[in-house]
Amino acid sequence: MVQMTNYVGEEAYIVVSLINPKGAYEKTIYMMATDKEWYKDLEEWHKFQKKKPVNISAITGASVAGGDRAIKVFEIEDSKIDKGYTLRFEVAVEDKEYHVKDLEVPLTKANVSGKIDGKGYIRYVRMSPN
Repeated sequence: MVQMTNYVGEEAYIVVSLINPKGAYEKTIYMMATDKEWYKDLEEWHKFQKKKPVNISAITGASVAGGDRAIKVFEIEDSKIDKGYTLRFEVAVEDKEYHVKDLEVPLTKANVSGKIDGKGYIRYVRMSPN
């Protein structure tokens, strides 16, 4: 679950990415954004997507407004847990500050169940294992 802060402005575009132990993008896990025209506002992710284009239509959903929450289900392979991988929540809001690392979560057994605070538009993310 992603809980947003009570910011004023347009809905946030959020991309959740798997970051490998070397700090590089490995995979797009989920995209909370529907209008491809604005994907470029997620600057760092967009550079990765342009280098290794992948069809993300199956892993996209609605953007999220200030104060709202979104509940999403996605899978993380067990082989990524406790191996130095991180989930990155990157957030862009039209005409507002861009947060490449609004929230980062090291993928450890301890972190996959709990609440992690964001640094920008995301108030917190709550995760729970299946």
